[in-house]
Amino acid sequence: MSEETERERTFAALPPAHGRGFAQSWWGQSWLKALEDTALDGQQLKKGRRHAREGAVGAVSVRPGRITAVVRDRDGTAQRSDVLLQELTAAEWDRFLDMAVDRAGHIAALLDREMPPHLVEDAAAAGVELLPGIGDLEPECTCGAWDHCPHTAALCYQVARLLDQDPFVLLLMRGRGERSLLDELQIRSAARAAATSPEPEDEQPAGVRADEAFAARGILPPLPTPPPVPEEPGLPPALDTETPPGPGLDAEALEFLAADAAARAHRMLIDALSAGHQQQPVEPELTQDQDAVRLAAAAPGPAIAGRLAAGTDRQRTELELAVRAWHFGGAAALPVLDEGWTPEPDVLARARTALDEAWEEADRPQLRGTGPGRWTVVGADAQLRLSRDGRWWPYRKERGRWAPAGPADHDPAAALAVLSNESGRTEDSAA
Repeated sequence: MSEETERERTFAALPPAHGRGFAQSWWGQSWLKALEDTALDGQQLKKGRRHAREGAVGAVSVRPGRITAVVRDRDGTAQRSDVLLQELTAAEWDRFLDMAVDRAGHIAALLDREMPPHLVEDAAAAGVELLPGIGDLEPECTCGAWDHCPHTAALCYQVARLLDQDPFVLLLMRGRGERSLLDELQIRSAARAAATSPEPEDEQPAGVRADEAFAARGILPPLPTPPPVPEEPGLPPALDTETPPGPGLDAEALEFLAADAAARAHRMLIDALSAGHQQQPVEPELTQDQDAVRLAAAAPGPAIAGRLAAGTDRQRTELELAVRAWHFGGAAALPVLDEGWTPEPDVLARARTALDEAWEEADRPQLRGTGPGRWTVVGADAQLRLSRDGRWWPYRKERGRWAPAGPADHDPAAALAVLSNESGRTEDSAA
C-alpha cells in the first residue's frame, strides 16, 4: 500500500445500531466524551444519535485531520459533514514512536487493535495527546450550523464504532497511516536492538539437532480449532467518496469485481473444508473469454456487461447468447455454442442409435443433420447439439440465430422435450 493510498481509508456504511451502545471500548467512549463535552446543545446530540442508530450515515472517509461522510435527514436531504481533529506535529510523532519502542507491550497492543490506558498515559507523559479533549472535535457541515449539528454528531457516533474495531483509525486522524507507523516502529526497534546487543562471538550457535526437534513433536500443544466459516462473503470496499477516481478507473466495475472475488473466495473456502474435498477433481481454470462470460452472467446491469463485451472478441448479442449458455451449463456449455465438431464414426454411430431409440416410432420427430454434431427438427425451429461428453443440448432459433434453450441431458428426447414444454407454456399463457 502506497503512502498516498494509506493516508485515506474509506469505511462502508454501517448497519443500524438498534439496542446497543456506540462505543464498547474505553477509547471509543473517550472519543464520545470529547464530543459530548464540546457540544453546546444536548438536543442536537440526541438527534445525531438517532440518525446514527437509524443508519443515516453513509460511507466514512478518514484522512489526517479530518473525517467525512454524507448524512441523510429523515426526509432524504443529504448533508456533507466533516469533523476536524488536530494532527500531531513531527516532534510529537517522534516522541510517541520513541515511547512506543521503549515498551514492547505498546506495539503488541496496537497489533491486537487495542489501545490500553497505559499506552495513552505514557504518550501523555511524553507530551502527546492521542485522544481528543474538550473542543478538539471541530465540526463543519453543509447545513450551516456553527456548533455540532445532528449530522456531525451522527458522524462522531458512527466513528466511535469504527474506533472500537481499529484504534489505527484515530492514529490516521492524528496524521499517520497504519503501514507507515508500523514500518517506523520496526525500524526504530531494530536500531535499538542493534545498539544494545553484545558483540557477536566467534563461535556459531549450537542450534538444535533435527532428530531432537522431531522427537519433541509429541509435547507440542495441538493446533487450535479453525474458526467457523462465515455465513456469507465479506462486504466489498465502498468507493463512493468525494475523491474522484483516477483516469481510466471505473469505480462501479471495480466494486463489482471486488464483490465477485469475495464471493468466489467464500465458495472456495466452503469447498476446501467440505468432507471428501481432497478426492474431488480439480476444476479446470477458465480462459479469459470464459471468465468474461461468467462475470457477465453475474453482472448487476447492462453497463458492466457491455464493458465485458468490449474486452472480448464477442459482439454484444453474441455475449448475451453466451450468458444464456452459461446459465444452462457453465463453462461446458460454451463450446457447444461456439464450436462445431465432427464426431468420429463410432461416436456418430452411437449418436444415431440414441436418436433412433429415444422415441417410439409414431412419436419420433423428423431430424435432419445440419452440421457437425447437430440435428435440426424438420419444420420446427428446434435443434439438438451433441457435446463431446455425449450429452444433448436443446437449441431454438430466435431472430434468425440459434440460441441455447435448456440444460443438457444424456437422453435426446428429454433434451428436446424442454422445447416442447416451453412452447406449451407459451401457448397456455397466450390462451
